[in-house]
Amino acid sequence: MKKPDYEILLGKASAYCSLSEHCIADVEEKLNIWGATDSQIKKIVKYLLMEKYIDPRRFAIAYAHDKFRFNRWGKVKITFMLRAKDIDNDIITDALESIDTEEYQNILQEMITEKAKAIKAASLYEKRGKLIRCLHDKGFEFSEIEREINKIL
Repeated sequence: MKKPDYEILLGKASAYCSLSEHCIADVEEKLNIWGATDSQIKKIVKYLLMEKYIDPRRFAIAYAHDKFRFNRWGKVKITFMLRAKDIDNDIITDALESIDTEEYQNILQEMITEKAKAIKAASLYEKRGKLIRCLHDKGFEFSEIEREINKIL
């Protein structure tokens, strides 16, 4: 099987990055799927970074905002997923700080209110435990969950 030409791979990678934000790991994975060699991957990623097709900071901020707003993930889960994509910790911190604190608390309050109505429990203690587990699974910090539950329940 013939290896794809560098120019073709560069064009495909540029088009891929033009459609939406991607991290370096996503681009490398795509290039591997397309049959690029390791040297081609390094060269293409270097070019894409230099030309600002990919930018880890821009990606992390967009990812954090999207996962928070649309998937309703908390900061813990967003952090975990960004680390899985090999994003630096200082970039992750910046991305999480870009999430509006008031909006974060409002979403958490909405989720507590919605889930509290749906949860069947024999006691307030059991209901509280189920709420905490549910919200913790979505990646919200225990201290935030505790504070908001105390306000609502």
